[in-house]
Amino acid sequence: MNLFLRLFYVLTRSFFRERLPAGPLTTRFHMLTFPNDLDVNFHVNNGRYLTLCDLSRVDYFIRSGLARLMLKRGWMPVISEHTMVYKKSLKAFQRFELEMSITHWDEKFVYMQHRFVRHGKLVAEGTSKGAVVSKAGVVQPQQLIDLLSGAVAR
Repeated sequence: MNLFLRLFYVLTRSFFRERLPAGPLTTRFHMLTFPNDLDVNFHVNNGRYLTLCDLSRVDYFIRSGLARLMLKRGWMPVISEHTMVYKKSLKAFQRFELEMSITHWDEKFVYMQHRFVRHGKLVAEGTSKGAVVSKAGVVQPQQLIDLLSGAVAR
């Protein structure tokens, strides 16, 4: 249930935050850990970090207009690779900032960096490689940027 509440929170909040341009950028989201984020060692479970990275991407999809574009065209976002490096622990009820940066793209994939920061110190850092797919295959990132920036007729 916690994940649905967080998703609802991100969806609601993202609609009221400033719009984002297509292309390289960094977004920031403040969050709080909950007891059901923890594992048997009483720190945030490694898998939960990946779920939180998903939420940061949802925020970007909504704020950039990509969510609307994907829904309209029947496209789906997919992550093909994700790595994480854990530096420190997050425990229950700790506030942290989640940064997501779109660093670059090629003909097929968009590359992102995710940083979990608490009190200015890096807690965990990860990278993602993702794509948007249609029934015909992968949608080129440059096409997405052109559509989002209005360079191509929608």
